[in-house]
Amino acid sequence: MKKTYDIDVDCANCAAKMEDAAKKTDGVASANVNFMTLKMTVEFDEDADRDAVMRAVRKNCKRVERGCEVYI
Repeated sequence: MKKTYDIDVDCANCAAKMEDAAKKTDGVASANVNFMTLKMTVEFDEDADRDAVMRAVRKNCKRVERGCEVYI
């Protein structure tokens, strides 16, 4: 299942870091960050708990870019 989330990030490089962090999170099949629209689309593994995965994605994104936000 895919779901799109609003994000807040200041630059395209930071958005790329967020995308990489999301992709490396357990339970994420794929992730795409669009800096122009400030959206993150996440495709979850079939048996993943989406809420728990997104909490982990948010935490991982903040590790690479403290000023970012993922609205879950």
